[in-house]
Amino acid sequence: MGKLFDMTGQVAVVTGSSRGIGKAIAHRMAEHGASVVISSRKQDACDAAAAEINGLVRRDACVARAANISSKEDLQGLADFALTTFGKVTALVCNAASNPYYGPMLGIADEQFVKILMNNVVSNHWLIQMLSPQMLERGEGSVTIISSIGGLKASTVIGAYNVSKAADLQLARNLSAEFGPKGVRVNCICPGLIKTDFARALWENPDTLKMATAGSSLKRIGEPDEIAGMAVFLASPAGTFTTGQAMVIDGGAVIV
Repeated sequence: MGKLFDMTGQVAVVTGSSRGIGKAIAHRMAEHGASVVISSRKQDACDAAAAEINGLVRRDACVARAANISSKEDLQGLADFALTTFGKVTALVCNAASNPYYGPMLGIADEQFVKILMNNVVSNHWLIQMLSPQMLERGEGSVTIISSIGGLKASTVIGAYNVSKAADLQLARNLSAEFGPKGVRVNCICPGLIKTDFARALWENPDTLKMATAGSSLKRIGEPDEIAGMAVFLASPAGTFTTGQAMVIDGGAVIV
């Protein structure tokens, strides 16, 4: 059974991986044998995350390269760094995202809406364009986009964010159709409420957390590791017949 989730020999690039869900994914991929490129906006945060994970897995599994997802030049530098360092990338995880606006769609400024779409959709498209050709040439590889259950339902306060996450779901479906004949898989993970800094406003206050989780089956918040396991599955031999899917991990929030 160990071989089913073995990532030995794989090289993963994980954006937004200096903390939260991205860091958990990088850790568990390294733990399962992969070499991992840690990336977020600040180099010192990337270096710290890489050092921490290397200590936990007791090998030099991770390297660090800062990149701002809003910069195409930065993302190209990240892609070039990964390919120069390891010679290939077999697993890309597009995790980094932003949400600079909270409120009704009628109140959002143009620059805020554009920023959400650029950071949460277009940046994923850019990085996939940069790293998928070498996967397609080899006939192997996987792309995982961290979407959200927000992409599956309406919201009166994070509507623009939800629009971007719904677009990610369609991006994965389109690319899975394009890449599938050449052996490259593309999927999304749709987390529910997870205990990260990104969602701190929803879990820091016990009363707010109780309200936020009341509509889910498990009645609790999720942990980053509970998303990381699915990311390992999708990139490992266990996930080689899975493509174009939206894997919902939300404690039963969207079924109630």
